[in-house]
Formats: sequence, C-alpha cells, structure tokens
Amino acid sequence: MQTFPNALRSILTIFWIGGLWIVGLLVGPLLFQQLDNGLAVKMVTVMFRAMAWVGIVAGIYITVHMLWTEGLRGFQTMEFWLVLGMLALTLVNHFAVFPILSEVKPQMHTVAEGVFGGGFQSWQTISSLIYLVQSLFGLIYVIRGPVK
Repeated sequence: MQTFPNALRSILTIFWIGGLWIVGLLVGPLLFQQLDNGLAVKMVTVMFRAMAWVGIVAGIYITVHMLWTEGLRGFQTMEFWLVLGMLALTLVNHFAVFPILSEVKPQMHTVAEGVFGGGFQSWQTISSLIYLVQSLFGLIYVIRGPVK
C-alpha cells in the first residue's frame, strides 16, 4: 500500500496526463464534430484552461515530491526532467500563448498574416504544438513505469 504522498502523486499523474490525452484527442474533436464552431471553441477553451491549472498544481506537487523523496538525485532522472518540461510547457502555454490568443481572436478579421503569420491561426498552431509536445512528454513518463 502506498503512503498518502505517493498515492497523491499517482492520482495527480493520472489526472494530469490522462486529462491531457482525453481532452486533446477525444473531447475536443468530439465537441467540434457535434457543436457549432463558436460553441465548440468556447467549450474547448474552458477545458484547456482547466487542464492548465490541473497541470500547474500536479506539476508543482510531483516536482516537489520527487525532490523530497530523491533529493538531489532527482535531478539525474529522466522522469524529473519530463515533469519539469511538461510544467514549463504548461506555464508557457497558459500564461504566454493563451493571453495572446485571447487578444488576437477578436481582431481575426483585421489581422494581416505575415510570412510566419502572427494572427490567430499562427498562435493556435503554436499552442497546439506545445500541447502535443507536452502530451508526448506525458506519454514517455507513463511508459517509463509507475511511481516507485
């Protein structure tokens, strides 16, 4: 039987990484398939923001737990760097990219797309790529094995 801190780490890992995959691969696409675009965008935005907060809480807890149990040896594990990478990507997406998306979206009709873009579509692509990398880091973390 796991101790409470280890069990909480396992639960947060499941909630965070499982949530990333469920929202990104199942719920989001289903909403766009079943609802009109405007409502689907609103619903998916709310879910991605909620998952970001789950990721922030889970990432901080898991990182602190690893350092608490492993000490400085935690810095030598791939799991530590995967979780830290996922947390960093979550923070960048939530606090840097999402605000830009919110700012650019109302101006979608007037924004001129440059070579790289800079408009809503470009920032949405950047956010999607960040989410994809974060999800892949989570997959690698899960494949590497359960919490000891």
